[in-house]
Amino acid sequence: MNNKLKIVSVLAVLSLFTGCAGLNSSSSSKNSESATNSSAVSESNSGNSTTAENASNKSSEAATGKSDTKIGSPEKSSISIGYLNSTAHLLAFVAEEEGYFEEEGLDVNLVQFSSASELVNGLESDKLDVAFIGSVPTLTFQSQGHDISIFGGAMSNGHGYVIKSEYAEKDEQGVEVLKGRNVASVKNSVQDAELQILLKNAGIKIGEGDDEVNIVYFDSQKDAYSALLNDSIDAASVYSPYASLAKSQGYKVVYYCAHEKALENQPCCRQVAKTSALKDNPNTYTAVERAFIKAYRFTQTDHEGTVKDVKKYIDIDEDFIDTEVYGGYSVSSPDPDKKGTLTLKDTIVELGYTSDYDIEPHYNTAIYKKALDSILAEGSDDIYKSLEDHFNKFE
Repeated sequence: MNNKLKIVSVLAVLSLFTGCAGLNSSSSSKNSESATNSSAVSESNSGNSTTAENASNKSSEAATGKSDTKIGSPEKSSISIGYLNSTAHLLAFVAEEEGYFEEEGLDVNLVQFSSASELVNGLESDKLDVAFIGSVPTLTFQSQGHDISIFGGAMSNGHGYVIKSEYAEKDEQGVEVLKGRNVASVKNSVQDAELQILLKNAGIKIGEGDDEVNIVYFDSQKDAYSALLNDSIDAASVYSPYASLAKSQGYKVVYYCAHEKALENQPCCRQVAKTSALKDNPNTYTAVERAFIKAYRFTQTDHEGTVKDVKKYIDIDEDFIDTEVYGGYSVSSPDPDKKGTLTLKDTIVELGYTSDYDIEPHYNTAIYKKALDSILAEGSDDIYKSLEDHFNKFE
């Protein structure tokens, strides 16, 4: 294995299917406009509205589908956000480094965790106010009675599997190359669910036979990837940025989920909070969402600045970050993408990951809509409009 081997080329950018279409119309331009400070949106005149004005406003909202764009000060200004060692959570990194949290009146502490279960524990113990958690573990935790809710997105796609080069001649040969192999993965993860979907579609059973795939489970993605150093493990799951790291170390990519028809618009990570916290502190979470929406705009207008911001939290080669963020393997967007997540929920229920349950009380799209509407009211552009169009289509 050559640990010094560098990626010398990047796969051509592909459009990211269904719900992701149109969201990543990015440019390398750095002429990002300054965001309007949220303090400009005030409730100070609300008491002066006449009954006729209120009736007119409600009529206008009903006609346009817009919510009231006025937002109040955050009920809780000092908050903690949990993330994993992944470029998937770049919205938080950019929002912090570019000052968007501060613009929204928030003092944010970013804390790295190792697994989804740790992040959920952080929320339930009130050590965290927001957590970026994989969609599959979020759904299974909800089904088990954990009172947590999805209120926004982070990344779609962005995962896959890699294999030792002696078992694959080239990249993206598909799951057939995993037959007879021991594959490291993480139970209750998007990566594992996706693999099971592809194996089922290919008619490949899970087991220890020559024509089967033996899945060996680890507690975290870091542990699963590190297991490749063992002779007994032949392949491993990856999420960004592990795929780029693996290629630089001589491994071959089995598949990128963004290139698999069966995994179109796969919602990877979601923004998650305690259900009660979203109800008790709506202004706080609206402010968080406004910061993420501004961060998304920055990622679309300043590639170099985004890579440098991510580098401060994910300490890998900047070329790897650029590949993972802008190489066509994923889309980092704050949109809740409810339709995509509901489809994934039905799929993992069918796979036996979890029993079915009513997700509606645990999916809050109102906060994102409020945040986006308030930003649009301050002044729209093509990027913010693309978010609005996407939300209206996939809410």
